[in-house]
Amino acid sequence: MGMQRIGCLTPLGLIAGAVASALVASVAMISGGAMFSPGPLSAVAGDALPLGGVKSHAELGDCTACHAAPWDSATMADRCLACHTDIQAQLRDPQSLHGSLPDPVGARACRACHTEHKGAQASLTSLDERSFPHDRLGFSLAAHRTMKNGQPFTCADCHAKRLSQFDLAQCETCHRTYQADFVASHVNDYGKDCLSCHDGVDRFAKARFDHNTFPFALVGKHIGVKCSQCHVNARTLADLKGAPQACAGCHGKDDAHKGAFGTDCAQCHTPEDWKKATFDHNLAAFKLTGKHASVACDKCHVNNVFKGTPQACADCHSKDDAHKGAFGTDCAKCHTPEDWKKATFDHNLAAFKLTGAHVNVACDKCHVNNVFKGTPQTCAACHPEPDVHKGAFGTDCAQCHTTTTWQGATFNHTFPLDHGRQGTQPCSRCHTPPNYKAYTCYNCHEHDPARIASRHREEGIAQFDDCVRCHPTGRGGD
Repeated sequence: MGMQRIGCLTPLGLIAGAVASALVASVAMISGGAMFSPGPLSAVAGDALPLGGVKSHAELGDCTACHAAPWDSATMADRCLACHTDIQAQLRDPQSLHGSLPDPVGARACRACHTEHKGAQASLTSLDERSFPHDRLGFSLAAHRTMKNGQPFTCADCHAKRLSQFDLAQCETCHRTYQADFVASHVNDYGKDCLSCHDGVDRFAKARFDHNTFPFALVGKHIGVKCSQCHVNARTLADLKGAPQACAGCHGKDDAHKGAFGTDCAQCHTPEDWKKATFDHNLAAFKLTGKHASVACDKCHVNNVFKGTPQACADCHSKDDAHKGAFGTDCAKCHTPEDWKKATFDHNLAAFKLTGAHVNVACDKCHVNNVFKGTPQTCAACHPEPDVHKGAFGTDCAQCHTTTTWQGATFNHTFPLDHGRQGTQPCSRCHTPPNYKAYTCYNCHEHDPARIASRHREEGIAQFDDCVRCHPTGRGGD
């Protein structure tokens, strides 16, 4: 009879399988698992101190150092981090190399970039340059896809020794091969720390960078100025942004005004032409009106001195003062900048007011030879006394006359002119021309002077020659 089968297996097959498994296990035990290895481990020693007592993976000797058993909760990434404690620290720091990488290239997938069993001298890092997120490390490869000769960049072109290290000198070395003059000038202006300003996207390249998108637009003569003339000693991006934007920040040392006009140069100057300045003098305390508007600046601002320039008329015009200081220094009371000769003077501000016919009298009729101070103010000084009453009424002409008209004089005769009730008496009845100050009552009254004197003395009146003193109305009972 044939052998009884157990399902699809025979007893002999089961025995043969068991023997084969035992032989494989024995060989694996004797070879240390080498029979399952896809290749030798890397023997390249790192620069760091030994980790876990070994300098390279080849010294591990035991697969379980990296490969966890299927039933173990630990993963291969856990085994990696157990030795590489420095990477553990980086994963907690988003600014570090490993901490900035996204999953699945990050914390739990070391094998995505680091591979083994490729030979004793093989590199432990293998990157897909097309998909590796290099910009997450602060430097984009957008402008570094190909070299100047058209060949594509490799990691080793910039990371000559280790992928985790970058020598800044490599930037200068590479760029000097095809733009030596520019690099020499650029390094002289901004230093050798290229990464302090450049992040690989060429944002400062002439073809891409537009200064006019920033608060300080380049116009006029500013367009041709070298960057380093404004961005002096700039060594970082912050230094570039911190360049002064006020005119005085660059031009203060050339200020011909020595700070007299402050620091807002744009009030007068433009970037198109610094020398063709325009100044709105009406913004200053002294406004330019009339003839002042066409006066050359240096006529008032001698030797380019602006601050403290005198503003009184007399400060500039005193040498031309036809009045010789007679009217003081406030020329604006009469003169205007529109026309110096067409002066107007409010005589009513003076001690002698102009009224009546005086208003139309030419100034030089009273102010002979332009002499103003000390001009006489009495009527008689200008108006000779007529013969009809010369010396009779003194010099106070205003007692009878007005400035409205000289002819229509009025005199307040306190003594009644119709004395005696015979109508208005002529002046000569009482006054003997031309002396109108004296009068007599004896021309009408036939008084005896001796009897009048005796009678008044009897009454105790000593002054009896001035009749109107006691008889103001001419009546006896006054």
